[in-house]
Amino acid sequence: MSAAGPRAEYSRRVARWDEAIGSGERRHLLISNLRLAVAGFIALTAWLVFFRAAAPLAAFLVPSAAMLALLVVHALVLQRNERADRAKRFHLRGLARLDGRWPGTGSDGARFGEGHPYARDLDLFGHGSLFQLLSIARTEAGEETLAEWLRGPADLDEVRARQAAVMELTPKLDFREDLAILAAEAHVGRTSALARWSTLTPAGLPAWLAAVLAVLAIGTIAVITLAFGDLVPIEAVLVWLAIEAVVAAVWRRQVREVVHRIEEPSLDIRLLTSLLERLEREPFDSPKLKAIHRRLVVDDVVPSARLRQLQARVSALDSLHNPLFAPIGAMLLVREQAAVWIDRWHDSNGRLLAGWLDAIGELEALSSLASYAYERPGQPFPALVEPGPVLDATALAHPLIVDREPVPNDLSLGGDAPRVLLISGSNMSGKSTLLRAVGCNVVLALAGAPVHAKSLTLSPVALGATLRVEDSLQAGISRFYAEILRIRAIVETASGSLPLLFLLDEILHGTNSHDRRIGADAIVRSLVDAGAIGLVTTHDLALTELTNTLGSRAANVHFEDRIEDGKMAFDYRMRPGVVEHSNALELMRAVGLKV
Repeated sequence: MSAAGPRAEYSRRVARWDEAIGSGERRHLLISNLRLAVAGFIALTAWLVFFRAAAPLAAFLVPSAAMLALLVVHALVLQRNERADRAKRFHLRGLARLDGRWPGTGSDGARFGEGHPYARDLDLFGHGSLFQLLSIARTEAGEETLAEWLRGPADLDEVRARQAAVMELTPKLDFREDLAILAAEAHVGRTSALARWSTLTPAGLPAWLAAVLAVLAIGTIAVITLAFGDLVPIEAVLVWLAIEAVVAAVWRRQVREVVHRIEEPSLDIRLLTSLLERLEREPFDSPKLKAIHRRLVVDDVVPSARLRQLQARVSALDSLHNPLFAPIGAMLLVREQAAVWIDRWHDSNGRLLAGWLDAIGELEALSSLASYAYERPGQPFPALVEPGPVLDATALAHPLIVDREPVPNDLSLGGDAPRVLLISGSNMSGKSTLLRAVGCNVVLALAGAPVHAKSLTLSPVALGATLRVEDSLQAGISRFYAEILRIRAIVETASGSLPLLFLLDEILHGTNSHDRRIGADAIVRSLVDAGAIGLVTTHDLALTELTNTLGSRAANVHFEDRIEDGKMAFDYRMRPGVVEHSNALELMRAVGLKV
């Protein structure tokens, strides 16, 4: 697919949905006018039938039935209009991603970055983050799954399975569009309340109670009917209702508990049902997607059918909010009967519900990665190898740069290449950006997504980074102390089950040159001895002598700058060797300092 492929398709679909919205608005206006005309006719016939007795009852009932039909049709038209608008926005956001206008749009997932060791360093969450670029998820389950994939690497088999699933979903634009439309139906796709409800222990209302309550409700209808026919005294009705009240009182606590628990998750049952119905209809070939399908079906019953049973019971509870029906519902024990059925459903299917939510979460996360792949047809999936550690990249660039075309660079770590690259260079020359580019692409690779490179060969690695280290006035921690605490955690990670890829930016720059030289030498050597690979940037050219102690396990590279028309210029290209000059004085003079 050419670079214009996704753009042309998104634009075509925006135009198509624009046309659908225009047509829907015309239908909406027509039906609104029809409703107004029919309402006027109903008022006229009501006057003729009930006040003047000048027309038969049918003259009133026919337009009333027409009004009910118009109300149903109008609701369907409004629903189609809303869905068309959501579909249009879905593709407009795709165009915004292609145009680099995506930062600040959609969920940023900031809540997922709390306490994570390198999420802030690599801009994984927050404004303009990798999560915000990737996510088309509209449910909490989808966002949580995608965030979990970005927060830590999966094993190789899982990553390969995700890659195959993403490849299959990439051309399925209709399917991804449907998911986005349906997931936005209610409460912006909230699913956490359902997830919590699925973990609760059922209240324990017995199945036989449903039969008892049904008999009592039928008896109520029969007694009231007989009373209206003067076949039994009104006292019989009162006695029967008293018996109902006694039975209901025995189970009042459990019924109240069931009803209270289902109130919040009930708002999302219809959402989950619609999503699962769409998932059930879609054929899949990749092992991971087929496995998701298999997890859903239990005893040859699809989950959407089970959820529709629950929705019917919840709708019965909702009907009690109608003041006209509430007294009738109370006499027929609708609340109690619905509570028994909901509790029995919970007992039979509650454990399955968590799996259904997980399936939707996985599908939305995979669809997010598939949209990323669809919009970047030239970006490959990484080649995953073991043992490691190894990272071999050609034309690797930062995926989050939006104001200009990112400059690609080649680099190799591990295997036959050095295990550490010591990167020197001027301010703003691209050192930190390279570290972030490496880190972001490794996160993408081990989540199952394509990478922003011409090619990438990678083994599973754990990440450690010190790109954004700050002091804390409240905790009484200096920037240097915060950095060495972070480095200690990275050193501890190097002894874990996965080899470490470390990204150390301006290592120990908060201390003097003598201590920095000794500390950096010891830290980097200990990491390499532990089997880690990584990148270290520095302004202190004395640190470039670390290659003398590490030998072939380390190499010096650098970024350059130049003066053009009195201004600093950078090409952001990594070159072998040590940088030969600094731009610090030029930058100070450029802002007006006399140095």
